[in-house]
Amino acid sequence: MNYLYYAMELAVENVQQGGSPFGAVLVLEGEVISTGVNLHHRCYDVTTHAEIEAVRKAQHKLQTDDLSACTMYASGMPCPMCLAAMYFVGIRNVYYAQTLEEAETVGLGTSKQIYSDLAKESAQWHIHMVHVPTSHPEDPMKLFQQMKGE
Repeated sequence: MNYLYYAMELAVENVQQGGSPFGAVLVLEGEVISTGVNLHHRCYDVTTHAEIEAVRKAQHKLQTDDLSACTMYASGMPCPMCLAAMYFVGIRNVYYAQTLEEAETVGLGTSKQIYSDLAKESAQWHIHMVHVPTSHPEDPMKLFQQMKGE
């Protein structure tokens, strides 16, 4: 099976249903584990990108946070949010069909700005980030460490 072609088919179907041109196929040992398309046009949730939807479905199906043995096939180069999700679950191999430049030509150019910002120091990002140390009687990081037994 041509997984990239399948991702493109999902993207085309999504556009035909009023969505954006993105589809994703997540494969484990030659088997399609899950697929996804951008759904934010239906549920007004910007995190419902194709790759994240495929990751969510796979995690639920396999009951794991480790998808390092999986390969992602995406119709377009994953955005920084999707890329981060793939980092969090350990996906190391991603194949994509269309570039950020191609997305820009149809008005979908946010990813390039984010990738550019991430290459800079946080003080130079488009979004103003401020670290405000705050004390609390129970430190959530230490509590997490204790709960894990470390």
